[in-house]
Amino acid sequence: MSNQKWQVPTYKINLELPKQNDYCVVIPVINEGNRIINLLSKMQKENIANIADIIIIDGGSTDGSLEIERLKTFKVNTLLEKTEAGKLSSQLRCAYAFALERNYKGIVTIDGNDKDDPKDIPAFIESLKNGVDFVQASRYISGGVAENTPQSRDFAIRFIHAPMLSLFSGFKWTDTTQGFRAYSAKMLLDENIAIFRSVFSSYELLAYLSYIAPRLGYKCLELPTVRVYPKGEVPTKISAFSGNWQVLKTLFKACFGGYNLK
Repeated sequence: MSNQKWQVPTYKINLELPKQNDYCVVIPVINEGNRIINLLSKMQKENIANIADIIIIDGGSTDGSLEIERLKTFKVNTLLEKTEAGKLSSQLRCAYAFALERNYKGIVTIDGNDKDDPKDIPAFIESLKNGVDFVQASRYISGGVAENTPQSRDFAIRFIHAPMLSLFSGFKWTDTTQGFRAYSAKMLLDENIAIFRSVFSSYELLAYLSYIAPRLGYKCLELPTVRVYPKGEVPTKISAFSGNWQVLKTLFKACFGGYNLK
């Protein structure tokens, strides 16, 4: 399955149990503290490990939150640790390469900061089984819930980010910065998409896939989900000004074909 053309950051495997399911849940984390423990507790209550292998990809945590014996009690299947520079997209390339080499049929990704409710993971997997290639969580469609979303972010998503990606991709998106998603293996392996490129190191991969998947004819779907920001705290790795400006630059680059294969 592994392709010599793939550009995948180096990573360590700190925990690896045998593959149990046809689907997996990838959780990118870095110093999430109790947030990742809360998320794993919710996933355990929903019996997620019975339908999908749980794979954590660590970006270099130093807070002790990923103690292996504790992760085993939450039925975590695999703990990977990225050992190269790079942010979210680099972490995802590590985890997706690992998952595709294991021949999972599809991958669900959920942020490790406990803002999303994992009860919807089974619906994501069911959509993949029914032929959807890209499932996007949305707090903005009927049935979705947006709680304590910072006003500036809410405005940017609803009036800039989602409208632009909708216009340029040809699919009506409403919640395009959401990391809670699911992809078919077929889509991730498409050489015309080519996700395993070093240009995807920060938040580029999220915008690019929202842009390119509909344009290449892949079946896309949004599902309503609950996204809750804690009061008074914004658990995000995106800084207020420089980070948001980078997200917007990435958006424009994706929409104007800057990540397309030449």
